Amino acid sequence: MTTSDLAHPAPWIDHREGLDAWLAPIAPSAVVGLDTEFMRRNTFYPQLALLQLAHEGRYALIDPLAVPLDDALAPVFAAQPVVTVMHSAGEDLEAMAPFLPDGPHTLFDTQIAAAFVGMGLGISYRALVAELVGEELDKGETRSDWLQRPLTESQKLYATLDVVHLHPVHAILSERLAERGRAHWHAEDCARMKRRASQRQGDAQPQRGFKAASEWAPEQQALLRRILRWREASARTLDKPRSWLLEDNHALDLVASIPKTPAELDERVRGTRALRSAQRQELFDLVRQPVTADEVESTAAIIGHPVGDAKRAINEMRSAIDTLATQLDVPPGLLCARRSMEELVMSGGVWPEALEGWRREVLHDRLCALLPDRG
Repeated sequence: MTTSDLAHPAPWIDHREGLDAWLAPIAPSAVVGLDTEFMRRNTFYPQLALLQLAHEGRYALIDPLAVPLDDALAPVFAAQPVVTVMHSAGEDLEAMAPFLPDGPHTLFDTQIAAAFVGMGLGISYRALVAELVGEELDKGETRSDWLQRPLTESQKLYATLDVVHLHPVHAILSERLAERGRAHWHAEDCARMKRRASQRQGDAQPQRGFKAASEWAPEQQALLRRILRWREASARTLDKPRSWLLEDNHALDLVASIPKTPAELDERVRGTRALRSAQRQELFDLVRQPVTADEVESTAAIIGHPVGDAKRAINEMRSAIDTLATQLDVPPGLLCARRSMEELVMSGGVWPEALEGWRREVLHDRLCALLPDRG
C-alpha cells in the first residue's frame, strides 16, 4: 500500500475485545509493525497515548487510555518469537514497559538496521521511507497533543502511516543485512536496546557523567553518587522529571559545600518544583550522613578530560575507528563512541561494557594496541 492509497486511518480500537480479536490471527512466525505516540511533559515516565499496529496488510490504532492493556500484549509479542519491527524504539519501549517489561521477544529496529547497511547514523523514519519505499510522509502532526480525545482525522492518518511502511522497510533492510553478513550484529544491538529500556533502577554509577567532579576526593564522588541515586529513585517513585527534584548544578553544589541546616538547603534549592518538604528532609539527611568506606569502594571513579598521552591515544583510536568504519561502510559512531574510547584509555585498559559482543571481536586488538604505555 502506498501513502496515496490510504484514504482513511486504520480502525480505532477502544475496547479489549476488539484488541484481542485483532491480535488473534498473529502466528508465532509473524512480522508485526509497531509504533507508539507518547507524551513526556511533566512526568518521569513517558505516557503512552496511542499504539499503532500493522500485520499482513491489517492496521489498527489502539487507544491505551480506554483499553486495559495489562496482559494483552505479552502473549503475542513477548511469549512467542514474533518479529516486532519498530523505528528508533528506545523511548517506545519505555512507554510500553508497564505491559512489555522486557520488551518484545525479537526486536527489529529499522534505524539501527539502516546504520549497519550504510545509510547513516540516526536516520529519521521519514527519510528512510523516502529512500527505500519512495513515499513522502507528512510530518505535520509531529508535535500533536496525542493525549487529547478525540484525536483528529489528521492525527489518526498520520499515526497510521507510521506503521504502513514498516513491513516493506523491514524486508529491504533484512535483505541488505544478510548480504553484508550483519544480521547478527544488528540483533545484538537490538537486544542491547531492549536491556537498556528494561532497566528498573537506572544507572548504578550516575556520577560518571559529571566530569567536573573528576578531581574530587573519593568520598565526595561517593556522596555525589548517593545523591544522584536518591534523585533517580525519587523521580521514578513520584513520576516526576529528575530536574524537578534536583538540578545537576544543585547536586554538585550540595556536595561541594554541605548545607548545615535544613533552612540553608531550602534556600539553595529554591524553585525546585517537585522537592516538597518530605523530600527536602530526606535530602538533607542524605547529604549530612557520613560517607562509609563501603560506599567509597563501590563508587566508580569519575573519568576526567584526557590530556597528554591519554589524549594522543584517543586521537589515534579515533583515526583507527574512522578507517575501519570506511572499510565496513558503517558510521564511526556505530562502531565506537568517543566516551567508550575515553573509558578504555582512562581506566588503564579495562574493556568497556558498551564495547562487548561483536564490537569486542572487531575492535579489541586494534584499540588495545594504541593504549598508552603505563610502564
